[in-house]
Amino acid sequence: MCSVPRSLWLGCSSVAESLCALRCLQSIPSTRAHNQNTSGMESQNLVDDLSPKKNTVLKLSNGPVVGSRKRPSEGNYEKEKEHCIALFDQWSEAEQVEFVERLISRMCHYQHGHINSYLKPMLQRDFITALPAQGLDHIAENILSFLDARSLCAAELVCKEWQRVISEGMLWKKLIERMVRTDPLWKGLSERHQWEKYLFKNRTSEIPPNSYYHSLYPKIIQDIETIEANWRCGRHNLQRIQCRSENSKGVYCLQYDDDKIISGLRDNSIKIWDKQTLECLKILTGHTGSVLCLQYDERVIVTGSSDSTVRVWEVTTGEVLNTLIHHNEAVLHLRFANGLMVTCSKDRSIAVWDMASPTDISLRRVLVGHRAAVNVVDFDDKYIVSASGDRTIKVTTVREITTDCGACLRVLEGHEELVRCIRFDNKRIVSGAYDGKIKVWDLQAALDPRAPASTLCLRTLVEHSGRVFRLQFDEFQIISSSHDDTILIWDFLNVSTNGQSEGRSPSRTYTYISR
Repeated sequence: MCSVPRSLWLGCSSVAESLCALRCLQSIPSTRAHNQNTSGMESQNLVDDLSPKKNTVLKLSNGPVVGSRKRPSEGNYEKEKEHCIALFDQWSEAEQVEFVERLISRMCHYQHGHINSYLKPMLQRDFITALPAQGLDHIAENILSFLDARSLCAAELVCKEWQRVISEGMLWKKLIERMVRTDPLWKGLSERHQWEKYLFKNRTSEIPPNSYYHSLYPKIIQDIETIEANWRCGRHNLQRIQCRSENSKGVYCLQYDDDKIISGLRDNSIKIWDKQTLECLKILTGHTGSVLCLQYDERVIVTGSSDSTVRVWEVTTGEVLNTLIHHNEAVLHLRFANGLMVTCSKDRSIAVWDMASPTDISLRRVLVGHRAAVNVVDFDDKYIVSASGDRTIKVTTVREITTDCGACLRVLEGHEELVRCIRFDNKRIVSGAYDGKIKVWDLQAALDPRAPASTLCLRTLVEHSGRVFRLQFDEFQIISSSHDDTILIWDFLNVSTNGQSEGRSPSRTYTYISR
């Protein structure tokens, strides 16, 4: 350790003088004794010689620091150093570590800094370069495959070997594939822009090189930013499908897939149609009132009616499997998923059901709070969103279904008449009402109690001239149907860049499709 008392160099009048004193301390030589003892005593004497001597003269003042110490000639130092290294090489690793620790403990802080600077680069290892040299390219690729886009760009600039590992490992391709697997927006873009055909394939001559995926990534990001901006600003292309006919107002609900269309009618029946031939395959009867809502999966059709009942039907045979009687008035909407079903009614309540099987359905809980008929309800694993004739939209935690400690998180107000349809995902809530308007709400802002109510509605879309009955949306579009006998397709992906304004209803091009 440094032989100068700490109180002396702390007495310097400035930081510069203190640093100068520290440098001087480090430069003070030590006087080594020259023992002529036997070789067995030389190593112990060497340890003693390395410590600072008591005859050091040091003067500290407000001026420069002056130090003096006797020092052997350069030739003796070189001999001692070589002799020390020779002895050091003869010791075991444990003895070498112990000896170095004792040396370091006798040094001052300034010397420790020099040693740290010397050791730091020695302790660093370029494992990405070292692994391929050992035939472990796949491990290096696997490590780098966890990087995000920004980090992957930086890694390519480290050195040529890192760039080679990234290129040969097709890591940009793997990054895009990971995004497509986990994000529905990326998946949708891959399908619409047809670059999905270059993904999820083994290394063959059919797929492009890594540079293609490197240049593709920023284009995808630009597309995503454009879509998000179109949603916020209301920019879209609009397609209008005319459905005017005498019977159009008699179809209250429908759902379709690639093979069939199932519709609920005002005449109390459910009709199953062949989607290709448009022939009616089956008619299900049993309700004593209009069929107002339905949903189906591969096993069952669940319908709600103005007769206040919910019925469960077998898809293939059309047999009634179950009839649920709970609501006091018409069942206006229903949703089911993952063993849970939610129904809402004109009686202003929301009923939550456990669906163990089509024949084993039990009431779990009833939610109340709306001041008018609950027209529509939707839910996922976190939230229930419901809309009512009181013109409000409520966002509620799913905990209110399973426990007694859930709470209404937000009430959204803005529609001028009752809200008839609503859907949501992890970003947005889209609602349609009898005022003919479709509103897009920011879900994340709605969940933040500090967000002002004026910031929750992102955009109001005004094109329907009648009540909006039903709507559905994904990352790229909204499809809505109305009492005005039209179906509108609001396309936020394929928007012409001809300088549309960000007003309430931007200019657009119509495509009319007759039915």
